[in-house]
Amino acid sequence: MKIYTKTGDTGETGLYGGTRIPKDSRRVETCGTVDELNACIGLAKSHLHDSEISPLLHRIQNELFDLGADLATLDEHSKADSLRITSELTASLEDAIDLFQAELPPMTHFILPGGSTGGAALHLARTVCRRAERCAVSLAKAERMNPEILRYLNRLSDLLFVLARLVNHRLDAPEPFWQSPLERAKPE
Repeated sequence: MKIYTKTGDTGETGLYGGTRIPKDSRRVETCGTVDELNACIGLAKSHLHDSEISPLLHRIQNELFDLGADLATLDEHSKADSLRITSELTASLEDAIDLFQAELPPMTHFILPGGSTGGAALHLARTVCRRAERCAVSLAKAERMNPEILRYLNRLSDLLFVLARLVNHRLDAPEPFWQSPLERAKPE
């Protein structure tokens, strides 16, 4: 299979089923941001050696491919219903949030992205997830889209935040706290 097809050389790309759309469309922007998120999660996973978190991230990467297929399939396609993200996937993210949140100490300050390399990479993935969510909101205002995508991305960004904290907690990596301008102005 060739990597290059030359079909996108005029600034268009194909959706599932063959519909051609401009590469700068909201739908393609959303798909691309979800793909970027998937790459960020892969990068974060490469820095982790946690037997519980790594398989979860692998599962999420597969689900993000499913989410991309959902975005790339218009309602008119005969297989559209079988390619939709479901509420069960979102519920599984909520279950993971609840499970891992119970292991963490309560937050007493706003947290800056950082800590360990894996924790920082998960924070980066969280910010890209939030951008993917914003792209999906924009798309949903302009075109029909599976509303579960918004819920899934919203919950995923919450889970990525919890996982970043969890990785840092398990590695005893201090979480950097935000200090207000008044706190930063205090002499040490």
